[in-house]
Parts: sequence; structure tokens; C-alpha cells
Amino acid sequence: MWITLILAMLLCLSIGYTIYQKRKTYRLIDRLLDRVLSREMIVASDLEEGEYSALVSKIKQIQEVLGNHASSAEQEKEQVKSLVSNMSHQLKTPLANISLYAEILGKEEITPEQKTVFSEKMQRQVDKLSWIVESLSKMVKLEQNIDGFEGKAIGIKQTILDAVDTVYEKLEKKEINFTLEPFEDRLLYHNRKWTAEVFVNLLENAVKYTDRGGTISICVKSYDLYTEIQIADNGRGIRQEEMTDIFKRFYRSPEVENLEGSGIGLYLSNLILGKEKGYMTVDSEYGKGSCFSVFLQNCKN
Repeated sequence: MWITLILAMLLCLSIGYTIYQKRKTYRLIDRLLDRVLSREMIVASDLEEGEYSALVSKIKQIQEVLGNHASSAEQEKEQVKSLVSNMSHQLKTPLANISLYAEILGKEEITPEQKTVFSEKMQRQVDKLSWIVESLSKMVKLEQNIDGFEGKAIGIKQTILDAVDTVYEKLEKKEINFTLEPFEDRLLYHNRKWTAEVFVNLLENAVKYTDRGGTISICVKSYDLYTEIQIADNGRGIRQEEMTDIFKRFYRSPEVENLEGSGIGLYLSNLILGKEKGYMTVDSEYGKGSCFSVFLQNCKN
């Protein structure tokens, strides 16, 4: 009889202890989940729960993963807001000008000569709008890796010549003294279409910020791992405090706000070179000119 009573008591204690442990586990998990939901950090003391330390550690890991996802989502949200704001700013001026010119062209009293002038002005704004939209599209494709960007070992000479051909009319129109120093063609890892765009961006900037009759030169230098393509001018140059800002998306110096541009070119060029495992540097002296250097990986020649 005593044995039966002792066994019954042990059974009751066992059941009671099991219920206690389950409630303790429930309270622990409930407390930790509350911290996760309220974004309160799980502290070291919570990890010192003996047999529950593995469970607590995993919940802490889940909290950190969720925190990282939330942080990334917040950053992406801010980037989208910034992008939309910048796009709105970039598109606002040409759209306003087009609206104004359309209103003027709609008036009956303007002369045929005036119509021609304002039609040309409107077309320039349409071209600018198209260029901005196209640049934004390229930028998004590269950022999201949508375009299926591919580089390969091809000669750099034709890529440079394609870029020069694109801007040559602007060079002549501004009477720029242009020099392409002779060099031996080399196989470099790049995408011809996209890399030509990098050189076009740099050359157009050089033309834009160099006075009439100034000089622009291209020089190619080969090293063990990389080949450097220098595009130098004797234009207005860049202030030292702006040297890093110029590569930011939509950045434009207050000094050139009156000149055409969107602040996309250098940012886009850096994206392209990053895809090719290349990079860009700049050396500039304000008032004396700039030299942008593009570095592309050598391939077996």
C-alpha cells in the first residue's frame, strides 16, 4: 500500500513537473517572441537559460535576420523615394519648356520664322527628355542586372573609335583640338556597346566643360593587369571637395546648373565599369582641367 502511494505521489510530481516545464517553456517563448515583434534586442541574459539556450539562440538569429530584412527594405524604400524625387526634378524642366513652346506655337500671331525657332527649341527639349529617360532606363537595368550584361576579350581600339565618332561633330562645332595618341590595339575584358557609352559620357563632359578652342586628348597605357585609357582636357576642372560627389547619382555642381546635363553620366559609367571588373579615377585641378582614367582588365593578346 505504501509503495502504491509513493508511486502515485511520484507520478503526480512527474506530471506536475512536466506541466511546470511546459508553462516555463511557453512563457520563455512568449517573452522572446514579444521582443522580436516589438523589435527589442534579445540580450545576453536571455541566452543563459540552460537547456533552453539553443532555442533562445535560434530565436535571436531569427530576430537578426528579420532585422536585416527590415533594414534592407527601409533602405530600398528610401532609395526609391530618392530616385522618384530626382527623376521628377530632372524631367520637370524639359516638360515645362515643351509646354511653354507648344503654347507659343499655338498662337496665330507668330511669324513663320518664329515658328521655326520655337519648333527647333521644342525638338531640343524633346531630345533632352528622351536622353534622360533612356539614361534612367539603362541605369535601372544595370542596377537590377536586367540586361544580361556580358563582357568578353575584344580589342579596345574600335570601342574608343566608336565613342570618338559619336562625339566628333561636337568636337568640331566647338573647335576643340582633339588628339588620339597612337597605340597598339589590345584585348581587354569589356562589353563594346556599354564601354563605348562610358567613353562617350567622358568625352561629352570634356567638350561641355572645355572652352571653345580648348584641347582634349586620349592616351592609352598598358600595365601588367590593367590597361589605362586617359581622357584629359584643359577645361574648368573640378574642385577638390567635389571629387567624390561627381560620381553620385544625379549630382551636379552648383557651378554648372546652368549647363545642360542630368548628373547620370558618371554614375552610369561607374556601374558599367563595375560590371566589367574595371574602375575609374579622376585627377583634376580647378581652373586647369581634368583627366579621367578608365582601367580595364587585360586579356591574353
